This record gives sequence, C-alpha cells and structure tokens, in this order.
Amino acid sequence: MKHHILAALIASVFTLAACDQKAPEKPADTVIPASSEQKTADTQTPQGELPAIDAVMTHAPQVPPPVNRDYPAKVIVKMEVLEKVMKMADGVDYKYWTFGGQVPGQFIRVREGDQVEVQFSNHPTSTVPHNVDFHAVTGPGGGAEATFTAPGHTSTFSFKALQPGLYIYHCATAPVGMHIANGMYGLILVEPKEGLPKVDKEFYVVQGDFYTKGKYGEPGLQPFDMEKAIKEQPDYVVFNGHVGSIAGDNALKAKVGESVRIFVGNGGPNLVSSFHVIGEIFDKVYVEGGKLINENIQTTLVPAGGAAIVDFKLDVPGSFTLVDHSIFRAFNKGALGQLKVEGPENKEIYSGKMSDTVYQPEGGTIQTVPLTASEAAQVAAGPAKASNKEEQIKLGKTVYNANCMACHGVEGKGVEGAFPPLAGSDYLQADPKRGIHAILKGVSGKITVNGKEYNSVMPAMALNDEDAANVLTYVLNSFGNGGGQITAADVAKERAAK
Repeated sequence: MKHHILAALIASVFTLAACDQKAPEKPADTVIPASSEQKTADTQTPQGELPAIDAVMTHAPQVPPPVNRDYPAKVIVKMEVLEKVMKMADGVDYKYWTFGGQVPGQFIRVREGDQVEVQFSNHPTSTVPHNVDFHAVTGPGGGAEATFTAPGHTSTFSFKALQPGLYIYHCATAPVGMHIANGMYGLILVEPKEGLPKVDKEFYVVQGDFYTKGKYGEPGLQPFDMEKAIKEQPDYVVFNGHVGSIAGDNALKAKVGESVRIFVGNGGPNLVSSFHVIGEIFDKVYVEGGKLINENIQTTLVPAGGAAIVDFKLDVPGSFTLVDHSIFRAFNKGALGQLKVEGPENKEIYSGKMSDTVYQPEGGTIQTVPLTASEAAQVAAGPAKASNKEEQIKLGKTVYNANCMACHGVEGKGVEGAFPPLAGSDYLQADPKRGIHAILKGVSGKITVNGKEYNSVMPAMALNDEDAANVLTYVLNSFGNGGGQITAADVAKERAAK
C-alpha cells in the first residue's frame, strides 16, 4: 500500500512539473502486481469493423516487414518501460531508461488509416513515472497525457494514423530532457496506403547524445550529468544506444546489387545529426521522414526529434562506414557504424589503389600539433595506472577504439595499400619496440608487414607512457597476435632515448 501511495504522490509532482500540461484526463490505470510478469488483456474493445492485430515490433537494427494490407486495421502496440544498467562502451556502464529494454525502443510499423491502440506499461521496478509522446499522433502531448504512468501500472489510449511518414516517439515526463537523454526514444513508421517502394534490405538506426559524469571512456558505472546536458556537451554520441552497436561483429550486412533502405532517427536530446555513409551516395532521401524526396544526396540533416529515410543501391563490395559527419562525434565520441557488403568487384566503378608514390613537398619530417604547458600536463597525467597485464589490455582497448580504430579498423585489419594491419602482424611480433617507436616518433617510408609493402605516413601520437603501454599490450594480445606486454617503463626508456 505504501508503495502505491508513494507512486501516486510522485506522479502528481511530475504532472505539475511538466511544461504546459494540465491535469491529465486518461483512462483508469490497471495495477500490475510486482510479483508477476506483465500481462495484457486478451479481449480488445471493438472499434467498428476493423480487424484487431498485434503490431510486429523489432529491436534495432532490424525492421518489421512491410504492412502489405490494402485496408485499415486496429493495431495493438504493447510497450513496457524498463530502467536497467547496460554497457555504454567497453568498460563503461550506464543506467538507461528504455522502451522495451533496449535503446532505441522497438520499431513500430503501421498503415495510414490504422487505429492504433497503445498499451503502455511502466515496470514495477521503475523509480519514476514515464509516458510516451508519439510525433505521429494528432492530439494533446502526442499521447503523453494519456500515457502518464506510475511504476507498476498500465495505461491505454488510441489514435488514428492520419498522415504517413517516419516519426520519433519519446518519453515526455518532466524533466523531459533527462528522460530522453537516458535513452527513451524510438521510431514509428506510418506507411502510405500504397506502401513504400520495395527494397532488398531495411535497417533501423537512431542517433542519440549521452551525458556522463566521467569523460569519454572513463571506466565504471557512469551517472547522468544534468549540467553537461544543459550546456549541450555530450561525452558520447552514438548509434543505437552504445559505442560499436553496429560495428565489427554487429555490423549491418548486405550484398552487391542489393537495394538498401535505412530508417534514420535522432532522439537527441540536443544535437542535430549530419548523417552520411562513407563511400555511398543516397539515391533517394525522404526529407525529414515525409513525402518530399531529394535525390543524389551525400549527407542529410536529421534534427533532434526527427527522422529521415535514405535509399541506395550497393554497386561494389567493402566496408562502408556510417557516421555523423560532424566528424569528431564519429571518431571521438562513438557515432560510427559499419555496413559490410560482400560480392564481386566492379573495377570500372571503383578501381581501388592503382599506384602509390612518395610525395613530400614539405620535407619528410613528421609533424605534431604543439601543446601548451597546461595541455601537456593534462596529457601526461592520464588515467589511473593498470596494476596488471589484464587491466592493461582492458584499458588499452579503450585507447585503441579512440585513437587507432579509424585507420586500423575494428578487427585490426588496416586498409590494404594504405594502413598496415595490426592483426597477425609479423612486423610487431618480430620486435614489439617498433610499436613504441611508432607511437612516440611516428612512421614514414617503406615497411613490410605480412609480406606486403606499405609506404605511408603515421604521425606521432600524443599518448602518455601508460596509455602507449596499454594500447600496445592490447594489440599484442589481440587480433591473432602471439601475446606480450609493454610497460610504462619500456615506453619511458624509449622516449628518453635519442
């Protein structure tokens, strides 16, 4: 009884705090016993002659199949809020607030003219009330008032899908920004009555910005930082809720000759996305998820609280990188994914590297960006020291992802003809000190790795002794290499050598 009294008091406080919200008039709540699984009513209230069907909903990056109906229906959408700790990045955890246990929430696909009934449940373990605002809804708060739900309760409302398009949905309980920043957003597609043009593959990707007490990569459970959020200074900008969510083993996959459609959303809460796929041109962009179609687009803007649909055909194989082209967000804050395409090459469309010659108009000296004394001191201070080899490997992976992955890849395979592989590297395993020298001094000129010649330039890296030792130890013990350990003392000795 005390639990429900407290929940009711919390709900009244949040209702009064919400922006411009009047006291909600919504259907009565249904209490969910804390000891049982979530249940939904087996019987549905009939609405005219519309057939009732359960919505097919999928977690990202999967997309439900096309509607393939030529008539409207009553579509039952069942949503559950879960607050849970999950991985933000390697070694970094975060307490997400979620629709359905993942970020983003599940993809919902309905048809123009459908009557959509939303059964919205807030799990008994939640700490605060939640609701949902569908941008596809015509009505007060997009359903936020009708779904304002205390922990352990279910609220129900319905709306008619009047206008086709791709729409964001998000939590709108005060403080609204905090709920969205914790991961409470997803996409709903209202297909036009005639449907969308058929494609071979469809994917679901939503960008979001996250604000943590610790800086990017700082290990441990990181709490939400309201001050950073207000200043719009995120530590993480990611696709589908996590660093690496659609990269490496989790990469999107397709084949040469296939047509691809990506439903792109931006939960925000603050940043506008400059969505781009490196090495591809969007044949069609449904601007902001609506009816207007733009063609032959390199990069498309997706506003916070907005969406877009991009279509393109795959002509050549390879790894195509999805980024927010506000590019530091991609390579330094996590907004990076991969589309791996298999199939035959087409040298007419893309030849690959045809030649490689040395060009040094400014001389051969490797240059670094100068640091102030204060900046140099910050770099030298670095993170806490690892106490053993296992901790070095763990910390080194974070350094690799932030500094090395852009050139050498998630799997350490490099780029043929440009960046030598670190995977199974005979060059490093023959003399691990070469790795120390590469980080401290850079590398230029010809080297041979795994029987292939490379003639490119790697600049010196501004890593302190601990970070350099950790990342090299990680590389030596990853990607099929034979193991080994580099210590901070090894790096310091090489740094002092002339």
